[in-house]
Amino acid sequence: MGNEALTAAQLAGSVSSDLSMWGLFLRADIVVKAVMIALLLSSFWCWTIIFEKILRIRRVSRQADEFEVDFWSGGSLEELYDRIGHKPDHPLAVLFASAMREWRRSTERRAAREAPIGGIQQRIAQVMRVTIDREIERLERYLGFLATVGSTAPFIGLFGTVWGIMNSFHSIALTKNTSLAVVAPGIAEALFATALGLVAAIPAVVAYNKFSADLTRYTTRLEGFSGEFQAILSRQLDEEAA
Repeated sequence: MGNEALTAAQLAGSVSSDLSMWGLFLRADIVVKAVMIALLLSSFWCWTIIFEKILRIRRVSRQADEFEVDFWSGGSLEELYDRIGHKPDHPLAVLFASAMREWRRSTERRAAREAPIGGIQQRIAQVMRVTIDREIERLERYLGFLATVGSTAPFIGLFGTVWGIMNSFHSIALTKNTSLAVVAPGIAEALFATALGLVAAIPAVVAYNKFSADLTRYTTRLEGFSGEFQAILSRQLDEEAA
């Protein structure tokens, strides 16, 4: 009876050791290890993107607030363009600079030869539309990776789980032993792969949804500024034509 108790205690200690995270990783075969490493690297890269996007969106929002204060302060738009037009450092300033650049080119041509006002307005609108698309595309960089990880990581983890359970059944078949010491490590290894898949996927999905909503609001802000700025330039063209 004493020997049986000692054997049970040894088996329990072995199971406990095998169930540690590092022990599960070392015990896993090459396929499950590859799944775990891929999921860990994906999770690390997702968090890198998340922190970068948080800082970037906060920065461009703050810079947009500061720019709009200058823009609506009643000062000269020409002076504002001369100050920031050569090195705009955020999307709203880039949008303003691109429109002012086209405005100057078009008004210079119009002074040389009477160009239609409608053509100037259409070119400025087109330039601003292209600029908005380009700047939003830059802000959306790497969001596709978050979406991909969020949608595929659980399935990759599930693949590791299925593979680990197959290994557990294989161990049972070889040893003809269904004790906890034989079954538990393989099952734990399998579930660990699923857990890593969820650890990678959940933050990626949450962050993707948040950043998509933030960028949608920022796009609306750029489009609103574009419409207001075009109205200002249109009024100025009408005053010059009068």
